Amino acid sequence: MLIDLQLHSINSDGYLTPLEIAKQCKQRNLKVASLTDHHTVSGQEEFKRACQQFKIKAIPGMELYVKLGNRHLNMLWYNFDVDNPELHKLLRDSQNRRRVATRKALEKLTQQRYVLDINSILDSHNHYIPINRAIDSFYALNKKRIQQELSRKNIIETEIIRHYFRNSQKTRMHESYISIERVIKLKKKIGGQLILAHPCKFIWIQEKIIRKLRIMGLDGLEVLSPHHSWEAVSYLQAIASQYKLIMTGGSDFHRFEKADWYKIKSSWSYFEIESKLLNRISEII
Repeated sequence: MLIDLQLHSINSDGYLTPLEIAKQCKQRNLKVASLTDHHTVSGQEEFKRACQQFKIKAIPGMELYVKLGNRHLNMLWYNFDVDNPELHKLLRDSQNRRRVATRKALEKLTQQRYVLDINSILDSHNHYIPINRAIDSFYALNKKRIQQELSRKNIIETEIIRHYFRNSQKTRMHESYISIERVIKLKKKIGGQLILAHPCKFIWIQEKIIRKLRIMGLDGLEVLSPHHSWEAVSYLQAIASQYKLIMTGGSDFHRFEKADWYKIKSSWSYFEIESKLLNRISEII
């Protein structure tokens, strides 16, 4: 059975509406899907209704930026109480902190004479302000200068992040992290499963960190991801088995790339997730 437990819509850093994502899920013959926007549940109801229409099981989901000490991690949360007031306060707090930090970061770029409509960027997002939306505006208004500075015509999003939004000489646009202790405490009240998202995306997560998170209340690992090599998948399967963790998988879909020089337009072009490959996945789906 094909599933996808990491999808993003325009309510955070995706480019399709929840309805449009559900339509794509139907075309891909998915049976179970989860909309996991960053720090918001605003698209959940629309996605649920659309999935019902297409006979897809929608799993309530969300992706959070969390911190464990001085370590930053991405956490997926499934099957929680979407309407819980304490959850909504937690999300509003993180959204407000993100808004303040984003304004400061963009103001630093304007001080270096980059063109930006800061208020337009902030006003276009009622919930969590994604870095890619800021990049879209930044690149559109400063395209020629950026191409000259990077000495290339075709520039991808991660290059702009690295050279402009994660560069202390330009600006640093930080995420709005929430302590993992606070998340786990709330999870005990409103339920669900906490899954460590793409644990080997940049560097392989250390086993000692997974062991610590497991003791604290971690439920599983996202094993199948387009961010993982086969070696990483093998490593995560072994760790998940050792610590009796749920294995999940997601495409981390955000959009279809429009540039002509992209031949592969998204992870959906080459990446599918078969539920029978994932131990204990039935506890989520």
